[in-house]
Amino acid sequence: MSARTSPAEAFEKIPTVLYADAPEAAAALAQEVRDLILECRANGRAPVLGLATGSTPVPFYRELIRLHREENLSFADVITFNLDEYYGLNRHHRESYFRFMQEQLFAHIDLQPHNIHLPDGTVPLDEVFNHCAAYEDAIRDAGGIDLQILGIGRTGHIGFNEPGSSRDSITRLIPLDRVTRLDAAADFLGEANVPRFAITMGVGTILQARRLVIMAWGSNKADIAARAIEGPETEAISASFLQSHPHARCLLDRAASTALTRIRLPWLVGRAAWTPAETRRAVLWLALTEHKPVLKLRDGEYNEHGMAELLTRYGKAYHLNIEVFNRQQQTITGWPGGKPHADDTSRPERAAPFPKTVLVLAPEPQDDVLGMGGTMERLVSQGHDVHVCYLTGGDLRITDAEAIRFARVLLETSEQDPLRWKEQIDYASGILEEIDAKGPFGDPPARLRRLKALIRRGEARDAAISLGIKPAHIRFLDLPFYTEGRYRQFHLGAPDIALVGSVLATLRPHQIYLTGDLADPSSVQGIAFMAFKAAWEARLNQPWIEHCRVWLYRGHQSEYTPHEIEMAVPLSPDQLAQKVQSIQKFQSHTLPDLLDGERNRQTARTYDDLGTAEYEAIEAFRCWHR
Repeated sequence: MSARTSPAEAFEKIPTVLYADAPEAAAALAQEVRDLILECRANGRAPVLGLATGSTPVPFYRELIRLHREENLSFADVITFNLDEYYGLNRHHRESYFRFMQEQLFAHIDLQPHNIHLPDGTVPLDEVFNHCAAYEDAIRDAGGIDLQILGIGRTGHIGFNEPGSSRDSITRLIPLDRVTRLDAAADFLGEANVPRFAITMGVGTILQARRLVIMAWGSNKADIAARAIEGPETEAISASFLQSHPHARCLLDRAASTALTRIRLPWLVGRAAWTPAETRRAVLWLALTEHKPVLKLRDGEYNEHGMAELLTRYGKAYHLNIEVFNRQQQTITGWPGGKPHADDTSRPERAAPFPKTVLVLAPEPQDDVLGMGGTMERLVSQGHDVHVCYLTGGDLRITDAEAIRFARVLLETSEQDPLRWKEQIDYASGILEEIDAKGPFGDPPARLRRLKALIRRGEARDAAISLGIKPAHIRFLDLPFYTEGRYRQFHLGAPDIALVGSVLATLRPHQIYLTGDLADPSSVQGIAFMAFKAAWEARLNQPWIEHCRVWLYRGHQSEYTPHEIEMAVPLSPDQLAQKVQSIQKFQSHTLPDLLDGERNRQTARTYDDLGTAEYEAIEAFRCWHR
């Protein structure tokens, strides 16, 4: 096992390198691959790479393509082995990993077809065992894998080694965990379409690679990455077995690193900076750890948890507790747009101007009501001029069944007067023919995608209107990166940035609400945030920018932790019920675990545990400190 480089990494059992963002990490890894290829070539042998699929390696593959095109890096003698493949999918299926690799990497470099190896998902069941054994033999015959690239799933799996996979497991057919299938549901237009089995390299096969690199991006990977890096080796998290490999490393972006001890609890691994933000984080953590309200913490509890130095700055826990409690209490406001004619010294938002022009940006329809439906209603009821802008149509989440239902209703309606409704009949019939022609997994034609976007658009409009948003204040941008792409194949372009910029220039808002700052950079939310950031930065010299505050909310991602929250908007039982009703307007696609408002109730319970007033629910926000 590699030695740690500093006391701050004492809890990390896999050497871990932190990067500002995924592109920076991908560029560093691509340079390492370049050096490996050149080294193997100089030694007269073929480099052997183990490759992964999913959204995580996409920035890495794009950097390899750049090295090939711009720096003449050749892959002509490179041999590759992919980790896995869905069982039951042929290689031309839109979600097969063979097609993924062709589209993301192989078709763009000079890798030779005979050097490409992936498991075959179409092997008859009675031949799977021999096929897997042959895959193991092929890796051995190639001289073993020099560098294995890995991602990590939400269950902690590497490859498709789901919980329960042993350290010595080899290439085999394996049933997929339901969480894994849920994560793939959007790609397959519904969980029911996701294969139930896959062929995967085993943990033992992976550990035979001479070097291993595991990557994770975005806040949704933070907790599982920390468990794999710092927790015990366990079959429940197959990535944890990398702890015993002598040449394994983890690469994390800023968002994926937040659950590591050195980031989450820096005072336990060295001298803390004790800035106001870090002090607040530490005290809130201590209160929740001790199951005590902040105002009841004692000197001894600070000492027992490595925070004695903090007490030396305040003299006694009493003074420190009051300061942090007041700061947390001041994040709570029933006036998210600012309370007019009030002293706003300790309030999250400014009193003036009033009313404010407010812009809510939703990367996908439903992000807005999930993250801040109650706050949207509050802003409207308090007199602010609220505009909602949906950046994408959300059609990639809509199943064919929804489009079929729409087409059939249109056909049945048209039967009342076939001659008068001929165009509608032709349209509906054409939709049904397109769905039938493409099959359950084919690429949807443009007309079908437009119909699905219209279905989603109607739901989004109904949800926003139910919260008081004026129909004329609802916009749909249909950013090209989304309308012209699909999951894991999105490319942010100048037209996307220009469209977002046009909305900013037109409204010149006093407040903007947005999500995606901590999302996977290849996700819709991550790319939408980058489009906003670029549009914002292009207008930094405009006077209105100076007076605009940007608030970040969480859409379907995990909620902010207490110390991150800078504005907490409490909801009454009736307000929460109204929010839930608005979420339920989205009947074509839902996120079951977020439908009942439980996440907002949990945030309120956390505030209650800290000793603040008790509320039914709370929506949380963080100010974008640009």
